[in-house]
Amino acid sequence: MRKTVTAAASVALALGLAACGSGSGDGDDDSLVVGATAVPAGEVLTYIKDNLAAKAGLDLEIKEFTDYVLPNTALQEGSLDANLYQNEPYLDDFNESKGTDLVPVVDAYLPPMGVYSKKVADVTELADGATVAVPNDTTNEGRALKLLASQGVITLKEDAGTDASPADIEANPRHLKFKELEPAQLPRSLDDVAAAVINNNYAQDAGLSPTKDAVLLESAKDNPYANLLAVKRGNEDDPRVRKLAELLTSAEVKKFIEDKYQGSVLPVGSG
Repeated sequence: MRKTVTAAASVALALGLAACGSGSGDGDDDSLVVGATAVPAGEVLTYIKDNLAAKAGLDLEIKEFTDYVLPNTALQEGSLDANLYQNEPYLDDFNESKGTDLVPVVDAYLPPMGVYSKKVADVTELADGATVAVPNDTTNEGRALKLLASQGVITLKEDAGTDASPADIEANPRHLKFKELEPAQLPRSLDDVAAAVINNNYAQDAGLSPTKDAVLLESAKDNPYANLLAVKRGNEDDPRVRKLAELLTSAEVKKFIEDKYQGSVLPVGSG
């Protein structure tokens, strides 16, 4: 069954919150505590911390997470001041399903989702009845299916939205089977499935290059899945948050992203 929050992540909640440390959500500390996945969010934030934050008068503290649930839970509960790792469709779904009140501040960069395979060099080569692994959370699964549909591998119903599931597949000429997995597990599934649709950060964590290894990669054109800086509602105008938002969309960060990721991550905006 597809769900935004898995049982395993829920069990890990207490440990994860302890690991994330004590944030400055109460305003008693001038440092801005930001949660992030390691790649690319953690790397982008580390660049800002090491090269730009001091000059901007920003004391930045970075807390890294290995899943997509705890950064939002910690932000809602005040252990973090902000986070950077998710796109707006995911944030909207999380708020709706978990009763959180988190809002976007600014788009930072686009980490394109890709299809990876050790069996085929193109998605059109997938054999009849092949198994394709996809993320098991609502918005990422819909995103994965839309990527496959963009190449005609499947056809989705006309009204399929960002929460599309296999039930929304209108045509499946190759009779593909879909294996729903935790996003972090997808790279490890490549030996067992014909292909896997993998989020950018988990692909890079596993040593996969989106531009070199993906057999199909999202286009940046009209793409709604840019990763964004998020805060709890009411903190959008926190001066520390505004400083970080400005740095994330600065010319320096744009150049850092272009130079470091060589198209595997795409900058959004410039100063």
